[in-house]
Amino acid sequence: MDWNSSIKGFRAYLLLEKSLSGHSIEAYIRDVGKLLEFVIIKKIDLTPDLLTGDHLTDFIYFINDLGLEPKSQARIISGIRAFYKYLIMEDIISTDPSALLESPKLQRTLPDVLSYEEIELILSSIDMSDHTAIAIEPCWKHYMLVALG
Repeated sequence: MDWNSSIKGFRAYLLLEKSLSGHSIEAYIRDVGKLLEFVIIKKIDLTPDLLTGDHLTDFIYFINDLGLEPKSQARIISGIRAFYKYLIMEDIISTDPSALLESPKLQRTLPDVLSYEEIELILSSIDMSDHTAIAIEPCWKHYMLVALG
């Protein structure tokens, strides 16, 4: 199956069967377009159904060399996996060459939290002459203590 037919079928699948938004569909198609760009640049004269896991591993090196952030690389790899799952579902291929692809490890950061002193400052700024503030204040203290752990 040629690239144009594969991409056209994938687009229809994303729209009709997955009910994705236009923006999501375009993101998936761009991901597959990156794979096609790689195939053209590297002069790999193969249709998507004939690419191997080795080709896809080389593709990962290719997108890494483009200087893309790990998060962007992971999204592209996810799009390629979805494309190959579609090809399997349509019985165009029998084995998934993307099955063993590894996404880059994404750095996780802890959320910014208020210090105990900052929470005390917020609570002390409550106008206690307001009767609703008096009723709410114990609830906020309880919530803040739970939030602090």
